[in-house]
Amino acid sequence: MNKPAVSFLSALFAVGAVLVLVGAAVYVTGWVYAPYLYTIGAGCVALAQFNLPFRTPNKTLKRLRTQRLFGALALVLTGAFMFFTHGNEWIACLTIAAVLQLYTAFRIPQEEGKE
Repeated sequence: MNKPAVSFLSALFAVGAVLVLVGAAVYVTGWVYAPYLYTIGAGCVALAQFNLPFRTPNKTLKRLRTQRLFGALALVLTGAFMFFTHGNEWIACLTIAAVLQLYTAFRIPQEEGKE
C-alpha cells in the first residue's frame, strides 16, 4: 500500500480514537448526541484497522491481528449497546474492546521485532 493511503488510515484512526474517547466520556453526562459521536469514532477506528495492509506467514501475528479486529468490532458493538440498552452493558463491552486493543498494541510490535 502506498504512503498516502497509510497516512490517511493513520489520520482516520487518530480522529476516530478522539471521537471514541470524547463520546464515551460525555455519554456519562447524558448528552443526547454522545452515542452518535462514539459510534462514528468507533466506525472510523474499525475502518482504519480493517484496511491496514497485512501480509505475513507468521501465525502469531495473524492471531494477534484477528484479536485486534475483534476488538474493533467490540468497539462498534459498544455503540449499539449505547443506543439500544438502558443499563451499563456498554461499559462491559467497552472494557473487553479496550483490553483486546491494548494487548495487541503491545504484542504486535514485539512479534514484528522478532522477525
